[in-house]
Amino acid sequence: MRSRQSQPTQADRLRHRLKWLELIFGCAFLAIILRLAYWQIWKHTELSMVAANQYESSQRLSSQRGWILDNAGRILVGNREEYTLFTQPHILQNTPDEIAEKIAPIIMTTLESTPLQATDSAWLKSQQKDLEDRLENLLSDPNRQWVALANGLNREQRQAIEDLEIHAIGFDTRYARYYPDASLSAQLLGFVGKTDLGDDQGYFGLEGFYDLELRGREGVLHQQRTALGLPLLLSQSQKLKEDQGSSLTLTIDRHLQAAIEEKLLTGLERYGAVSGEVIVMDPQTGAILAMASFPNYDPAEFWQYPAGYYRNPVVSDLYEPGSTQKIVTMAIGIETGAVTPDTTCPDCDGPRVINGFSIKTWDGVYNPDISMRDALAKSDNTAMVFVSEQIGASRFLQKLRDFGYNEKTGVDLQGEAQYSFREDKEWREVDTATASFGQGIASTSLQLTRAAAAIANGGKLLQPYVVAKVTQGDQVIETKPKVIRQVISPQTAKTVTDMMVYTASQGDAKWALPEGVSVAGKTGTAQIAGEGGYISDKTIASFIGFAPAENPQFVMLVKLREPTSSPWGSETAAPLWFEILTDVLK
Repeated sequence: MRSRQSQPTQADRLRHRLKWLELIFGCAFLAIILRLAYWQIWKHTELSMVAANQYESSQRLSSQRGWILDNAGRILVGNREEYTLFTQPHILQNTPDEIAEKIAPIIMTTLESTPLQATDSAWLKSQQKDLEDRLENLLSDPNRQWVALANGLNREQRQAIEDLEIHAIGFDTRYARYYPDASLSAQLLGFVGKTDLGDDQGYFGLEGFYDLELRGREGVLHQQRTALGLPLLLSQSQKLKEDQGSSLTLTIDRHLQAAIEEKLLTGLERYGAVSGEVIVMDPQTGAILAMASFPNYDPAEFWQYPAGYYRNPVVSDLYEPGSTQKIVTMAIGIETGAVTPDTTCPDCDGPRVINGFSIKTWDGVYNPDISMRDALAKSDNTAMVFVSEQIGASRFLQKLRDFGYNEKTGVDLQGEAQYSFREDKEWREVDTATASFGQGIASTSLQLTRAAAAIANGGKLLQPYVVAKVTQGDQVIETKPKVIRQVISPQTAKTVTDMMVYTASQGDAKWALPEGVSVAGKTGTAQIAGEGGYISDKTIASFIGFAPAENPQFVMLVKLREPTSSPWGSETAAPLWFEILTDVLK
């Protein structure tokens, strides 16, 4: 008999289904637990950061860069407010095309254009249409919570846009450099550019040297905001206050600087020179009273000029000083006792041949038994060779080092150059001979001016400086004059000063000497070195001196590169020096 299989009852089927539901719900619950654990434990840090970015904001607060003032407190470099126009596209109430059409004409007022373009209605209409298209594109992405529409807007433009009362439009404030006198003192001041990260950075001159002091410290504002990006009124905000940069008060006199730049520019045109420099220094303290050079540039628009214009040639360019070097050679000769003003030269009746090189006078005229006083006045090269020989090569080179030819002056300007002064064994006899009259040796204009100042002040080699004081709030740090070393005795300085007075009144530039003031000075006409020798038809004309000779108030160097009206310093740099004299002595 076949056994009969029992059939599952309805209750059995229900229990079976319940077990499957329990298994499914159990798995689902386990999945939820695991998922929650994943977000709460493994992804906790990331989610916290996302939440913080959603509901918290950090805003950088611009700090004002320190001001730069002249010695009377007049502004040479200041700051002015500029504004960045921004919007929040995700909460705009007006359409992008409507906003773009309203604000484009206002932004257009800062568009750079030539005078011809500014009067071309078709060009202006085309530019405005392009601007409207760019603005509409920026305004049309609702996923962006913040976007900049325009930079560098002025106060009038900001007010005009605010008057439109457009929702979700705002402004960020920053400070930009302002130069009341445009290019005045450009290479002395330097400029403010940008780093690779977009931060302000001082370059060249004072802006570069004192960048850390000038830049100040940015502030930070932490705020909580809603999902729409609006600040929570009842939330707590934290603000780290910005600190304004230190201000610099210079030794420079703005009026003197302007007068000198005007005369230098006129001199360049009159004498057909390609460039020129003037430096005026207080020989008693080392303070720089004026420092001018051309060609220059406008620091507010530095990017429109060749990069070569940024360097300050007074401190950055080395050159062979030529006959102005002879006052240093004579000072060394008298200090070491090798010669006196009345010493005569037994070897000055013709060219000197040294190491196979013939050394001649600049005018081909020779003066047998010439005195050192007349040798300086006549700028006799062979007499200077005689002086260096009487001193001795080793002692002569050491005294040149003492005068600072192997070191930077330490002036507080970025980009100072330094002559690579060779070891004694590397100097041939002809090298020391030519160095005595300023050939085969190099210096900056500032180094030579400092050497002349040592003669003017009784023998003290000073550290030049441009900043008289640094001010940060109530704290003021003043610059004190610094003596590097005593290079010659006061008596030697007095003797050489008398010789320079004689040179100015009896030398080749005596025709330009004004009446009523005693000047100690010396002309210079230096050849310019080229490949394989010196360029025959190009010179650097200069005049160095100080006044009044009995109590010097200033020492000044005027230098013209490649004058075409005359190659001689006596006919170009010297008369310009005497023209500027009246401004310096005011």
